[in-house]
Amino acid sequence: MEQQFTFTGKQKTFFLALMALGAICLVLTYIGDTATPHHERFWTNFLHNSVFFTGISFIGLYWLAAHTIGYSGWHIGFKRIVEAMTLFLPIGLILLLVIVAGLYGGWHHLYHWAQEGITDPTHPNYDKIIAGKSGLLNKTTYTAVTVFVLLAWAAIAYFMRRASVAEDTEGGLKNYKKLKLWAAILLPVGAFSSAFCIWLWVMSIDSHWYSTMFAWYTSASWLVSAMCILTLVILYLRSQGYMGHLNKHHLHDLGKYIFAFSIFWTYVWFSQFMLIWYANVGEETIYFKNRMDHFPVLFYGNILINFVLPFFVLIRNSTKWKAGSLTFIAVVVLFGHWIDFFQMIKPSIWAGLKHHAEHAAHDAGHHGPEIADFMMGFHFPGLLEVGTFLGFLGLFLYFVFSRLAKASLVPVNDPYLYESLNHRA
Repeated sequence: MEQQFTFTGKQKTFFLALMALGAICLVLTYIGDTATPHHERFWTNFLHNSVFFTGISFIGLYWLAAHTIGYSGWHIGFKRIVEAMTLFLPIGLILLLVIVAGLYGGWHHLYHWAQEGITDPTHPNYDKIIAGKSGLLNKTTYTAVTVFVLLAWAAIAYFMRRASVAEDTEGGLKNYKKLKLWAAILLPVGAFSSAFCIWLWVMSIDSHWYSTMFAWYTSASWLVSAMCILTLVILYLRSQGYMGHLNKHHLHDLGKYIFAFSIFWTYVWFSQFMLIWYANVGEETIYFKNRMDHFPVLFYGNILINFVLPFFVLIRNSTKWKAGSLTFIAVVVLFGHWIDFFQMIKPSIWAGLKHHAEHAAHDAGHHGPEIADFMMGFHFPGLLEVGTFLGFLGLFLYFVFSRLAKASLVPVNDPYLYESLNHRA
């Protein structure tokens, strides 16, 4: 049953080429970004992709822990792929430390709450609302949460992986019990800490706005994205002669995961929108008004690509058995949820730039760049954004494939392996 994956030179070259493309696109974005005062297009692209792929890694860890605690057996045959995805977390920490360094170095102005004098009543930049939130929205908290939470997630991912691999040679239940212990620790720790992370990394871009459902919303988006990547990696490995122990029922259940959590994502999206719209609270409604008025393609396209398309494709039972339809929907929905994070970040930054430019126009001594009503890279992803996405995807997959080559694809001594091999949907 043991299968050893070989990470070939051809695969490495392909992923390295994607990374090179992403790096070139980032450089071109930075150099060519003359329409914004602080290279906002570059920094939003970097933040967007860093949060997206780090979140996918985390939610994979959470998914694995939940299945371990739930005595799941069906996923054991491909859990090594999920484990490899979770080991990307240290890379995610490095990426987000660049954002942290930018906060202290003044390299970017992604967060309004980080401006000088924003909490000082005597300063022209004083903002009463942000001052009231300064206990959470400050550089120290942002840094501490980013560093310690990601270190904690990465440590748990490492210990779970080590116990899983040790099981291959040692057998018995000792390492399985360690897996259960770490999974039990992660579930409450991950649930609370991930909410703080997404509040700081993304939601605080709109410093005056908040939503009690935002963490659920982003987690659902991460989960669907993780299931899409997992499905695509399994299908690719099967095409290369690996993972022959998996059957069509495993793929069928992954299709059901994408289908079910696309619906759950839509439920949270609608609930967040409906409650804020119904209450008509000004500082909350503005989040959606900005997107509906100035970003209609993103706003409505988000629903079409992430709900309508997967719903009507995957509602048929037969499509979840077919590799072709699963590949198509996984690719489209993965890109769709990347667009979802794009529209969480970009409209907020554009609105802030527009607001600042309008106020600067009244100050004869300070005229910033004029902010257009439509800006490629903000109102819609341009080629540079797509290239950057492919670069980060190449980095993520290079790391996943390199981890896959470090251990057998089949956890030969897992107590639930027999159940997975005989899985029926």
